[in-house]
Amino acid sequence: MNESKKLHIDGRYGEGGGQILRTALTLSAILRAPVHIDHIRGNREKPGLRPQHLMAVNALATITGAKVEGAKLDSRELLFEPGEIRGGKYSFHIGTAGSTGLVIQALIPVLLFGKIPSQIEITGGTHVPWSPPFHYLQVVFLPALKKMGGAVSLEIDTWGWYPKGGGKVKALIKDTKGLEAIHLSNRGRLLSLHILSAISNLPLTIGERQRDQALKRIEYLGIRPNTSIEKAPSPGQGTFLFLAAQFEGSIGGFTSLGKKGKRAEEVADDACSQFIEFLDSKGVIDIHLADQLVPYMALAKGRSTLITESITEHLLTNIWVVEQFLPLRFDIEEETGNIGVDGIGF
Repeated sequence: MNESKKLHIDGRYGEGGGQILRTALTLSAILRAPVHIDHIRGNREKPGLRPQHLMAVNALATITGAKVEGAKLDSRELLFEPGEIRGGKYSFHIGTAGSTGLVIQALIPVLLFGKIPSQIEITGGTHVPWSPPFHYLQVVFLPALKKMGGAVSLEIDTWGWYPKGGGKVKALIKDTKGLEAIHLSNRGRLLSLHILSAISNLPLTIGERQRDQALKRIEYLGIRPNTSIEKAPSPGQGTFLFLAAQFEGSIGGFTSLGKKGKRAEEVADDACSQFIEFLDSKGVIDIHLADQLVPYMALAKGRSTLITESITEHLLTNIWVVEQFLPLRFDIEEETGNIGVDGIGF
């Protein structure tokens, strides 16, 4: 592959997973900066492009009219030369339980900088391991993005669980003239907590047990949460517990998925443990939201600051990718979880 005049990204850097690919492609598309990525997902047990990574590549290639080399399953090397961003109506089918959330994450920032509003429909996994579930994106990520001037709405038609997939998500993305800096440095007190227990094609009692165990786990905190149980439409089977915590200065989301052999009580315990750990930290936002906001902070106008519960290798790797594309440096205080950056005002 011809590397001349192309930014080179080593997919083995730091955490060495799919986030390197997604962030690199997103910034390449927005900045119209050709990029050569090698050793893709080099630190994973199965390196190379998996279905959801390949879908992100192909979707961004469609949206930008990019020239691409290496876009095939298991490929460890990719050349991506984007053209102009073309907003509009798009439909993408991952074809497996590959994460719709991860693909959406790659597309949203690009389409925000299109010249017209866009609508995308993606079919695949909506609540699957190692990726942000639909509800996290809708309840936690989108309100934070809205503070920065990014107007996006999400809808779910059907839920997609591992291994069947088949979930369908729609996103409406309004074009923006530019993003504003964000400040998430004061969590404040907890205002409300909502517990969603969901099941698809399984006995309702499983959803009830998840809810009841969650209430039991947090009883000592003296919180009175709202609860709901949802029988989610899906071609597959699955269970899900989601805690959405609204604070005075931020929102946190804490998720657990069921799987064969995992008791309903364990599903609830996992999500509650994340929530309790966050409460005990000095973090204003959880580790996942910090990851997701990094590219937006860099592109925004002015200085953005946030405090996350901990500085993860995943976060540091994502910051490294952004710094390869843009003339800026993030200020990171690992002990306090403070992150700041002067955005370029793209």
